[in-house]
Amino acid sequence: MRESPTATRVLGVRFYQVGKVYHFDSAAHPLLGKGDRVIVDTKRGRQLGEVVSIVDAAGPAPRGMTYKPIVRPANPADLMMREEWQAQELDCLINCRENAAGIGIKGVKFIKAEYNYDGSQLSIFYNEDEDKPPVKLDRLAQNLEQIYPNATVYMQQIGPRDVAKLLGGYGACSGPRCCSTFLTEFSPISIKMAKAQGISLNQEDITGMCGRLRCCLIYEYEQYVEARKGLPKMGKRIGTPHGIGRVIDVQPLRGLAVVDVEGERYEVTREDLQPLEELEALKRKAAAGCSKHEGGGCDCGAKKTS
Repeated sequence: MRESPTATRVLGVRFYQVGKVYHFDSAAHPLLGKGDRVIVDTKRGRQLGEVVSIVDAAGPAPRGMTYKPIVRPANPADLMMREEWQAQELDCLINCRENAAGIGIKGVKFIKAEYNYDGSQLSIFYNEDEDKPPVKLDRLAQNLEQIYPNATVYMQQIGPRDVAKLLGGYGACSGPRCCSTFLTEFSPISIKMAKAQGISLNQEDITGMCGRLRCCLIYEYEQYVEARKGLPKMGKRIGTPHGIGRVIDVQPLRGLAVVDVEGERYEVTREDLQPLEELEALKRKAAAGCSKHEGGGCDCGAKKTS
């Protein structure tokens, strides 16, 4: 008799606010739902997380797809332990920085110390200069394990954008940073996104507090790309109802171009713009005449026969 596929119920679990969501099988705990705290096994040991989404209903897991099971629901004792260990994280970070300075470690910024819920794992998040050789932190990790003998110490390198996410703060818009407010993952950002939106390419205008291109450059990029279709490039000569001129500004969201025609500026909508090549082709057809309309002045496009 053929066995039926094992039922699975996948939940999305997050380990810290605005963090990445990881997926686990909750088939053994069918009553778990959004907002519940759970204990799961991860690459960094056993962790306490919060259920933030129910990915699918009970059913067979897709072929080749497996999920780690949720170990158990978290209990009040787990939550109390987590609070107690979190209260010690700042002291751990201070000790880490002092110890690093004492053994001559330079070019490394230690950003955050983080315990797992039961204090058995201590993660130190750090960032170092990208233009310098990597700094060896083995001795520092050994020193910290002597200070905290009941915890396994992990040195976790993070990038500039993750540093900004962990530290929080305010962006150039005067609002809280997107990365520490609602972004759970970072998207690739390129300079062409700023160009497409007509944003100044001044470094201060497009760079975030992390020193990278601002995450917000991607928010309206697709809308600008779509709105840009059918509009001419800057500096191009174009036909308009006011005559032939040169494009001096393009406003995609308004669907128009600003055209200089003999010193006068006109706002011309997409529908009224005519490529110069097309306009000149129509003029040539009109001047050539055709077999149906003698004497020229025709734009029907029919070829004149000899």
